[in-house]
Amino acid sequence: MRVSYTIDTRVDGPFEDVVATTEEELAEEGFGVLCDVDVQATMKEKLDAEVRDYRILGACNPPLAHDALEAEPGIGALLPCNVVVYADDGGVAVRAVDPERLLGIVENDDVEAVATDVRERLVRVVESVEASF
Repeated sequence: MRVSYTIDTRVDGPFEDVVATTEEELAEEGFGVLCDVDVQATMKEKLDAEVRDYRILGACNPPLAHDALEAEPGIGALLPCNVVVYADDGGVAVRAVDPERLLGIVENDDVEAVATDVRERLVRVVESVEASF
């Protein structure tokens, strides 16, 4: 049995448009993108390898991150919440980490409450991206 660790969808649309829509929907839920890793460009530059369009968006909701850090100072090792957007069989996949699964390893009720809030927001982000295409 495979355990899901992401909240995901697949849409048909231009890759860059899906990335932009994902960033917009993250902003609607209070997330900023702290880092944007262009995996395709990095693999080309470092390995001269051709890979699919692939971006990793490091998303952070500052108030929720603050709450998690107050509850568990070491939680920063598990932040930010990554959202990936990549070319997938003629479409584009959007996958967000499931914070309840990720942060569940901490075993702290205060962190669990934050993880639930973050998960609900990321579900809305993914659903909104899907509805946009």
